[in-house]
Amino acid sequence: MVRLVESMRGDQPGRACLVLSNDPAAGGLEKAREMGIATVTVDHRDFKNDREGFEKALISEIDGAGAEVICLAGFMRILTPHFISHYAGRMLNIHPSLLPKYRGLDTHARALAAGDKEAGCTVHEVTAELDDGPILGQAVVPVLPGDTPATLAARVLEREHALYPMVLRRFLEGARDRVDLG
Repeated sequence: MVRLVESMRGDQPGRACLVLSNDPAAGGLEKAREMGIATVTVDHRDFKNDREGFEKALISEIDGAGAEVICLAGFMRILTPHFISHYAGRMLNIHPSLLPKYRGLDTHARALAAGDKEAGCTVHEVTAELDDGPILGQAVVPVLPGDTPATLAARVLEREHALYPMVLRRFLEGARDRVDLG
């Protein structure tokens, strides 16, 4: 999140207007405040068995901030088709695998268990299907001998920091074609 917000300074066509988390302890909230970005927490635990209420609160905060594009990064909640349709064509996500491989969780361990020679990350438009929107960009990293899920995750994260700002810039400029970083 920090690298993405930092990329929006200077000549990036977008500006961060809000950092929202469902976890009040998320480290990105303090970092965003230090950067002068408005922050808010909508804690999903306050909405037990009320997903509709949770998502209405999210929409209220996002729309109230005037957000035109939503960039998910580490938001580990499955969103409903209703929420996603509210932001159709305006919501991006970064996922730590080379989609369509390894949707969901534990992507690095799954890539290692499968004996993959490459791993990476994907930026995609968010649709109602989990980790399954149009792919806007991917970055590849080699799987090295002796890699663990943690070492692989660290290398993939470095590529995420390059890929997401690049794809966001292109998206804000109207480009929807895929870009790949080797």
